[in-house]
Amino acid sequence: MFLAGDVGGTKTTLAAYKLSGAVYTPVIEATLASDSYENLESLVSDFLDKHRLTVEYAIFGVAGPVVGSRATITNLPWIIEEEALRSRLGVSKVRLLNDLEAIAYGVPVLEEQDLHTLNEGSRIHNGPMAVIAPGTGLGEAYITWDGTRHSAHASEGGHVDFAPTSGLEIELLSYLLDRFKHVSYERICSGMGIPNIYNFLKDRGYYDEPDWFAGKLDLADDKTAVILSTALEDKPPCERCMKTLELFLSILGAEAGNMALKIMSTGGLYLGGGIPPRIISAFENSPFMRSFTRKGRLSHILRDIPVKVILNPKVALMGAASFGLSLYKP
Repeated sequence: MFLAGDVGGTKTTLAAYKLSGAVYTPVIEATLASDSYENLESLVSDFLDKHRLTVEYAIFGVAGPVVGSRATITNLPWIIEEEALRSRLGVSKVRLLNDLEAIAYGVPVLEEQDLHTLNEGSRIHNGPMAVIAPGTGLGEAYITWDGTRHSAHASEGGHVDFAPTSGLEIELLSYLLDRFKHVSYERICSGMGIPNIYNFLKDRGYYDEPDWFAGKLDLADDKTAVILSTALEDKPPCERCMKTLELFLSILGAEAGNMALKIMSTGGLYLGGGIPPRIISAFENSPFMRSFTRKGRLSHILRDIPVKVILNPKVALMGAASFGLSLYKP
């Protein structure tokens, strides 16, 4: 068997797979609280000991940058090194993948029920695929076919300069430049970015904010969740919340279209992360697809690219498992 893991700041999901198995059928799977352990080595050792498992090697998708064979975890004081893990666990090999890279490896093995289609398009078999994932931050990755298997490639595309496409977005950029040294797409198209949009509309006096909502927002620990849930409810309505979500989707659509053009993702563009599945209903009749396809002379290319939302929350674990299986299978 081998071990696959999805390592996050809040929780870590581990699963053991047979070398002859498939990503949908782990032998055993468990989710553990990450902050209950001092490091990943102790967490994994606890899992293996509890279930009396012996594995040949281990693959981990981690929520943080991977440089060489070393990774740090966002929101945890963990430093993960492949060689230290390999030695502690007594396995032949350990590989670390960035979490978006792990999601990207999971995309080719997803089934129809794991996806929600926003644009059917005309998919080219084994064409490049793109992943854009608004969650706490904004992750981006892409997948290519080398003639034998799929390869995933991590990026830090969420940190590229925000490029406004309307008068209101130009105002938003100016507003954010007064507050941040650098304004990236992540400052807007993410969990941390949604309150930035809302505060911009509030400070500029755009749209109405009900008195009951102002108090609710002030008391909220997670302002993004409150803004999104209120935007999706129409009774009682909060116009400023609805416009925040609308602007978020418009800008996300534009950046998704940018990414699709840069890698010519004829195999499709996939929306991952924690936010898109929570707001599926908002995509219908939203500016997302209009922004995605509004690329001037190349708009016709974008109209043919399939666009899908990833619904399966285990896609990163499945991606780590898929990568693990590819190491074993010739």
